[in-house]
Amino acid sequence: MPNLSKTSISTLVFPNSGYAEIRTDVITDDRSLFAKKSFKENDVISNFYFTDVYDKPNRLTVQIGEHQHIELLPTYLECINHSCEPNSFFDVEKKQLICIRAINKDEEITFFYPSTEWKMDVPFNCCCNSPYCIGYIAGAKYLTIKQQKRYRFTDLIQLKLAK
Repeated sequence: MPNLSKTSISTLVFPNSGYAEIRTDVITDDRSLFAKKSFKENDVISNFYFTDVYDKPNRLTVQIGEHQHIELLPTYLECINHSCEPNSFFDVEKKQLICIRAINKDEEITFFYPSTEWKMDVPFNCCCNSPYCIGYIAGAKYLTIKQQKRYRFTDLIQLKLAK
């Protein structure tokens, strides 16, 4: 998750969303999605859909099947960054972005990338600065049992973890 300073941010508000805005760091060009209103735990932040299904992941896809990966629509959902202490979850069965803890207005909306990804296309060193940070993010396949217990996962990922 990028650390966006107030002096380096430009904002793009989506007039039809009513709940979110993209903030872009003008120095790094990193984009993040921020809440325009507060949410309570279990609130539906957004419904989502997709038109294309890919057989391999890329850095913008969410895994919905063994060899099925989707790019999210509306596209601004692609700006939701990773956190090891997330506040949202992609429920791919219901096609909803769910609030898993309270989110305050102007707080960044984040999710735990391995919650939807078995093996990521582009692993990375996490810089979320959470006390729960697991460091290297490569997909649910590489999580320890202790790490697995901390997070919510899609049905597909839960099945794969149980094997």
